[in-house]
Amino acid sequence: MGWGDLGAFGEPSKETPNLDQMAAEGMLFLDFYTASPLCSPSRAALLTGRLPVRNGFYTTNGHARNAYTPQDIVGGIPDSELLLPELLKKAGYTNKIIGKWHLGHRPQFHPLRHGFDEWFGSPNCHFGPYNSTERPNIPVYRDWDMAGRYYEDFKIDLKTGEANLTQLYLQEALDFISKQQASQQPFFLYWAIDATHAPVYASKQFLGTSQRGLYGDAVREIDDSVGKILKHLQQLGISENTFVFFTSDNGAALISAPKQGGSNGPFLCGKQTTFEGGMREPAIAWWPGHIPAGGVSHQLGSVMDLFSTSLSLAGLQPPSDRQIDGIDLLPVILQGQLIDRPIFYYRGNELMAVRAGLYKAHYWTWSNSWEEHGKGIDFCPGQSVAGVTTHTQEEHTYLPLLFHLGRDPGEKYPL
Repeated sequence: MGWGDLGAFGEPSKETPNLDQMAAEGMLFLDFYTASPLCSPSRAALLTGRLPVRNGFYTTNGHARNAYTPQDIVGGIPDSELLLPELLKKAGYTNKIIGKWHLGHRPQFHPLRHGFDEWFGSPNCHFGPYNSTERPNIPVYRDWDMAGRYYEDFKIDLKTGEANLTQLYLQEALDFISKQQASQQPFFLYWAIDATHAPVYASKQFLGTSQRGLYGDAVREIDDSVGKILKHLQQLGISENTFVFFTSDNGAALISAPKQGGSNGPFLCGKQTTFEGGMREPAIAWWPGHIPAGGVSHQLGSVMDLFSTSLSLAGLQPPSDRQIDGIDLLPVILQGQLIDRPIFYYRGNELMAVRAGLYKAHYWTWSNSWEEHGKGIDFCPGQSVAGVTTHTQEEHTYLPLLFHLGRDPGEKYPL
């Protein structure tokens, strides 16, 4: 999902009333970033509080190539990494992941080996369908056991886009929250749905309801689900004891546009690039009775901060035996402070750019190769900027391309 997909961030169709209401009741982060423009490394960064070059989710096979774990890759999250749910267990939390894991599919990488107590979802996205004689469809798990496979037991109609997966994930969330509330058990819920990832899907009741086509239908269903989760917390009387944060794992995939791609608002390019459209994310913090309503922050934030912030909420300290890149955002969220810190834009093993204040310096520019571009793979459709959205890897280390993101959020005019 992209920065420009929510009404609160200026999407003109205003089809996300629940997320917009969440923002009105909480705090909107306008300058919030992922740690990588691709799903696997960004999720690893969220759960470890560490940049992908530290937590192992990067590649040295090709310069500035993103790394991820499709079903034919055997690697995953290293045992040496400490994940957020592992640490929250020390404070008595019960932890559940619903949806996409994407940190390895072999047994040693299973989320229940890395701090989660429950799982309903898949180790990867809903790619396929595949011919099981050559490649099996991707499994869906309930805890340790496979509950079925996409396209077989969990139907996805690629012709109509119909699938009830988001409804299944919603009910799992509501049931888990009810169970923990009944037992007075503190909990961590990682609700990682993937409906807006191509091939996009939505349940029957949402199909054809958006001005934005099937992608908009999926966004509307996610919005509706978030609204139901927040309402459930309020009805159970635990909303003032529950910190909720909404964000994305990377920018909208413009390679899937226009029919199945989202909006990155005024920003350049999309998923897989280190331009703003690939890494700046929608972000909303919600905690009734604690976060003043209607807050808007320009704090430079990162998904890695959710690691440190969550530990702080649980009364825990981050591990001291390793470099933690996330910061505790509670002073920002509760007191309106601004913390001076940079944002690093990595792609694979290469530091592509750095943001400090309103300035961003590009040390390397690259969207994708001429070979891929010639095949119709375009990460920046309709957004070519001479000397910036290059199809060869261009080094600017000795004279970085410098942009003022306040005046030029689209990165069109190097200073």
